[in-house]
Amino acid sequence: MRRRPSMWIGSSGERGLHELVFQVVGWFVNRVLAGLEGGSVEVTLTHGGGVRVAGNVPADPFLVDGDIGGHGPAALLTGTPAAERAGRHIARVGHDGSGPFVANVLSSRLTAEVRHGGTRRVQEYARGVEAARPAATGPTTGTGTVVAFWPDSEVFDTTWCSFAVLAERFRQVAFLGRGLRISLTDERPAGGARAVSFLFPEGVRDFVATLDAEAGASHHPEVIGFEREDPRMAGTMEVALLWSGSRPESVRGFANSRATRQGGTHLDGFRDGVAAAVTAYARDRGLLTEDNTPRADRIDDGLTAVVSVKIDEPEFLGATHELLGNAEVRDCVADAVREHLAGWFEERPEHAARIVDGILRTAHRD
Repeated sequence: MRRRPSMWIGSSGERGLHELVFQVVGWFVNRVLAGLEGGSVEVTLTHGGGVRVAGNVPADPFLVDGDIGGHGPAALLTGTPAAERAGRHIARVGHDGSGPFVANVLSSRLTAEVRHGGTRRVQEYARGVEAARPAATGPTTGTGTVVAFWPDSEVFDTTWCSFAVLAERFRQVAFLGRGLRISLTDERPAGGARAVSFLFPEGVRDFVATLDAEAGASHHPEVIGFEREDPRMAGTMEVALLWSGSRPESVRGFANSRATRQGGTHLDGFRDGVAAAVTAYARDRGLLTEDNTPRADRIDDGLTAVVSVKIDEPEFLGATHELLGNAEVRDCVADAVREHLAGWFEERPEHAARIVDGILRTAHRD
């Protein structure tokens, strides 16, 4: 791994350095999401190029002195990793789920500690090799797990993490993990530390509202959103959207918290559902005939949306895993979007009329 880090984290440059951080943070995020309501993950960029990740995650992996039954720290930090199963409950913060093992091997130093039952235990590694046995270092009043590591300058071209790059990805993960709090603190600036914290109780609804505000919207229309489980796709979907003005559409897709920049069946289904709901509403009110139905690509004008699916067996096409291929997802998302949007139109006729009229005027102007 130290000879060919690109096989594990993509590169030995800045992109690979950030992937190393994402691997560790992803391990914490998934345990917080699985075990606790209102859990949190705290990431700190420390002086000297270190990264410290702390969270209120279960202490079990670090409680055992030694690797007893494969559950001690050695199993997690030195054993060849088996990537976490890519099910609906696994959030992909990084490219895969190798976790702290990769950071241990590619760091000059790593310490793992747990605070549990009034005791603080610590174990230290150097370039993936155990430097000291797990040891109790004293009493503590808190609980939680901490992994601190220093990316190795012998491996990486740079060990300086970008605060902006990490913050943007953590914000995205927080949007997609409703109720999860992620904080990032940078202790390195000479003028004093800087910090951000992300918590979005409304999930992708908050995501869409934020995207709309960042696009410079002068008014903020109601966000349309819903969450649904569909056994046909063995997973869940969370969708939020709004129409605002006549700017180009901005539709973002995610599968198991991974950005699908090349699209996929979830986004195809979303557009199918939106087009079906809009055209049905307009036709029922005599606003459309077969001859003047707007093209589907015109219906998306001014649309801001986030489509997040979490499925047990995602099928990604291509090496970059940025295109979702599960065929059944398209119909599931299309049906859900069409039904929810049609219901929303019926409940809010004034909003519906304004939205559909704006879409038709834009479509027929071309």
